[in-house]
Amino acid sequence: MDQHRSIIQTLSASHDTLVATVEAFGPVTGASYCSEWSAAQVLSHIGSGAEIGLLNLNAALASEPAPERDRYLEIWDVWNAKTPEAQAADALVADAAHIERLSGLDDAALDALRIPMMGRELDASGAVAMRLFEHAVHTWDIAVMSDASAEVLAAAVDVLVDRLPDRIGRAAKGAKPASSPARLAVTTSAPHREFSLAIGEETTAIDQDPAGDGTVVIPAEALLRLVSGRLDPAHTPSSVATTGAVGLDELRALFDQS
Repeated sequence: MDQHRSIIQTLSASHDTLVATVEAFGPVTGASYCSEWSAAQVLSHIGSGAEIGLLNLNAALASEPAPERDRYLEIWDVWNAKTPEAQAADALVADAAHIERLSGLDDAALDALRIPMMGRELDASGAVAMRLFEHAVHTWDIAVMSDASAEVLAAAVDVLVDRLPDRIGRAAKGAKPASSPARLAVTTSAPHREFSLAIGEETTAIDQDPAGDGTVVIPAEALLRLVSGRLDPAHTPSSVATTGAVGLDELRALFDQS
């Protein structure tokens, strides 16, 4: 299957998971894992992101510039003004519309697609993967409030673990470990991957160079949550283990999103 279409299908599966999660959640005014947001506000973020994503997609397909930031601000204002119930219901509609538009593109259009995003130009897979990361993690933010054992969608983990090198530098904005610089050998499970996490005094990166300052053994799903600031002690699998120069608490601080 074409890589672009496969990632779109995974995003669609994440949407289905989100729908089921919302249906089982109860009143959307309840808290989410994001301490500053209710479940409705998480859904509002997902919905406004879908609307903005669709605008950017349509602009790219028409070979037009992306909308100005003022247009995004207008969209956020509209979503912020909705009732919690409307935020939840409208988010699912907007999310489905964005995915439907992506799914309707033929292979030639997907291959040619280039979307400016965060100072870079992304191909179809890159743009959808960026959306998938946010979508799958925010779905977990809601699901975990009623099921402490909830995990990020496995199909999304399979896609996203190999895209962490593109994200790791932007995510590692918290406190650097005392022993920085350090190179840690990381081994993940489900899926199995091996790589090095290079923590510098200024930047953090993933590469394949040898590492000798310590080790991290962690499920790939938990690694995604660590990188997104969601691996607190209460939601850390017992299989997570670190040795050497950098401990797990220091890694949590490195990827703290607050």
